[in-house]
Amino acid sequence: MAVGVYINFNGNCREAVEFYAQVFGTEKPQIMTFGDLPPDPGFELPEEAKNLVMHTQLNINGSNVMFSDLPPGMSFVAGNNISLYVLSENLDEINALFSKLKEGGTVGMELQETFWSKCYGFVTDKFGIGWQLNYESGQ
Repeated sequence: MAVGVYINFNGNCREAVEFYAQVFGTEKPQIMTFGDLPPDPGFELPEEAKNLVMHTQLNINGSNVMFSDLPPGMSFVAGNNISLYVLSENLDEINALFSKLKEGGTVGMELQETFWSKCYGFVTDKFGIGWQLNYESGQ
């Protein structure tokens, strides 16, 4: 199981991650935009959001740090834009951690299948810390 940091930005993620890559001397990041996502008939993506960063990451001194812009409709609050993520190849572990973290907290997204994972969820614990739990099947 790995625990890392996930940082959200308000439309300037690409600029920030390119800056951090230069500062820390990492490889140029691969960037997935919201426009790269599979179409969702239930949600029309505004044209101005298509070039926003949906996901990218840098390996900084052996630690993976993940980044994205907030999707349209989500409010940005500086200081509350950092969450922790858990990657695990053990589905039971993901379910147990999610269940424990949501006690007294707020579920932002129930554990569910996404296009990138068989099981992903987001919860803010009772101390106000955001947690992204992601099952990695190794595929």
